[in-house]
Amino acid sequence: MLEIIKAAIIGVVEGLTEFLPVSSTGHIILADQFVQMKQSKSFMNMFDYVIQLGAIMAVVVLYFHKLNPFSPKKDQLEKKQTWTLWFKVIVAVLPSVIVGFPLNDWMDAHLQTWPVVAAMLIFYGVLFIIIENHNKKLTPKFTDLYTLPWKMAIFIGLFQVLSIIPGTSRSGATILGGVLLGASRFVASEFSFFLAIPTMVGVSILKLGSYFHDGNSFTGSETAVLLTGVIVSFVVAIIAIKFMLNYIKNNDFKAFGWYRIAVGIIFIILGAMGIVHM
Repeated sequence: MLEIIKAAIIGVVEGLTEFLPVSSTGHIILADQFVQMKQSKSFMNMFDYVIQLGAIMAVVVLYFHKLNPFSPKKDQLEKKQTWTLWFKVIVAVLPSVIVGFPLNDWMDAHLQTWPVVAAMLIFYGVLFIIIENHNKKLTPKFTDLYTLPWKMAIFIGLFQVLSIIPGTSRSGATILGGVLLGASRFVASEFSFFLAIPTMVGVSILKLGSYFHDGNSFTGSETAVLLTGVIVSFVVAIIAIKFMLNYIKNNDFKAFGWYRIAVGIIFIILGAMGIVHM
């Protein structure tokens, strides 16, 4: 029962941070230090990624109509716009498939350290503050998701590749890229949400495949732990997405930038004290 509660706590952390530009990986690493689930290392390496499926399902549920090209409630133009949006998402995810997937395990093995995570949290936190200050008096060029140019979709996909470095934040890199290239905060955020669907489903399949390929299987308790993490992350992600979309209607991303810097400093302190082990 205690492991179920711990899985729920990790699920809460994942659901809260997956779509906010604050690095879900960094927060899960911190949570793992204090929750300390009594599972094998191979299971936890898989678990921390696969629970993201719950957060992804939150996007699918919240945006089902917008993402569904077969909806009878859409006219032909709207269906065409939906298909075009999906094709842009597929094109945008290709850089991660080409570059990110082959390097995923290497990055986890060599860069999943507290100095790297802390540095990325602080670096992108500073970038958010600088870019928001720079854009303060600028009017976004693209305020409609359906008119987002193909070229911008590709560039946002290139920004997503940066997120293979632990502590960067997939949503942080893609939103930052979108805003930097002239998209409104709302458009950059929604495209980031949609881009997460094929990206994180692919990562989860990769992690599950590696887990089973190494000869592992699920016990009954492990299945319960994994399902708990997925379900909790789904519920909490719905709340987090709604919060973020409401927040950015009247606010910029500087608060997230300062938050990242604060968490990065916490990483440095805990790492220097020997509390964070990765």
